Amino acid sequence: MYRKIVVKLGTGVLTKGTRFLNQPQMVELTRQIAALHHQNKELIVCSSGAQAAGRARLRFPELPTTLSSRQMLAAVGQSRLMLLWERFFEIYSIHVGQILLTRADTENRQRFLNVRDTFNALLEHQIVPIVNENDAVVVDEIKVGDNDNLSALVAVLTSADLLLMLTDQEGLFTADPRTDPNAQLIPEVQTIDDSLRALAGNTPSNLGIGGMSTKLQAADIACRAGTDVVIANGSAPDVILRAVSGEKVGTRFPAQEAPLENRKRWILAGPAPSGHLLVDAGAAKALRHHGNSLLPVGITTVQGEFERGDAVYVKEKNGPNLARGITRYSSADLNLIRGCQSHEISERLGYDYGQVALHRNDMILLE
Repeated sequence: MYRKIVVKLGTGVLTKGTRFLNQPQMVELTRQIAALHHQNKELIVCSSGAQAAGRARLRFPELPTTLSSRQMLAAVGQSRLMLLWERFFEIYSIHVGQILLTRADTENRQRFLNVRDTFNALLEHQIVPIVNENDAVVVDEIKVGDNDNLSALVAVLTSADLLLMLTDQEGLFTADPRTDPNAQLIPEVQTIDDSLRALAGNTPSNLGIGGMSTKLQAADIACRAGTDVVIANGSAPDVILRAVSGEKVGTRFPAQEAPLENRKRWILAGPAPSGHLLVDAGAAKALRHHGNSLLPVGITTVQGEFERGDAVYVKEKNGPNLARGITRYSSADLNLIRGCQSHEISERLGYDYGQVALHRNDMILLE
């Protein structure tokens, strides 16, 4: 059913709730991935577990909860994690290649394309990419934040058909199944909205930093880019094989019918927004229903500091984010031209970069 698949493995899946990487569990996951690989499918693995491996390797030292401590654990554990993956895939005569990413690798258009080419080269030579965030050197400004969102970025980068996020839960429930015995599994989600996000809450595990809310963020990104998403229990029998065959496991999020073109994939996956443009009702309607560009006359408030070419959100006052795009003017410029007609831009600034603040070709609607 699917040709190119990103499999995201959470720390809870790899440890099975213990403090150690569970090697039999990793072998079982490798077996399923190898079976698909030998069917000429393209598999990409987003693997958590570096910090857990580092803690175990150092015999669980008492450390302060600082960024440098986490970076140290990741530096120690990443090589151990890759050694295990290489050993397990070698059982099935499959080569693996390591890719460590940060947000900065996707923010620049050229680097985005370079990373995409690296993935394509590995897959072309039947090598399984093992992906993780570069925790050993990453800082907050360039941090993706969790491997759920990282897996979504990888799905966007590679134009994957399916993103399979494996966790220690069966999927998305109507309530927290750990506290509510009446909670029911939601088999399919057509639309990710605010009520669904409230339902997911924020329930990080003891070992990982991702909860169900981050999985919804990731699913939203991937679905908008044309990728189906499944959240399922990584310990369920043959879960990877069953999900890829189209069997109903976990919670499925169908892709949007019209996947984004490549440039808009980059806008969605790449630069983290640096500010907000608040717009009036007329501008919001023009964006929602007519596919218009955003003109300065429709901007009421500029929030944050950003430069020309940065990503920003567009929203109505007190409303959810309506769009995301690349601005043609800096925040300082927009504060001078907001509310004005397009022909007045050069009068107020002494120059102009065109008549629009965000062009429709550089913008993605989020509603």
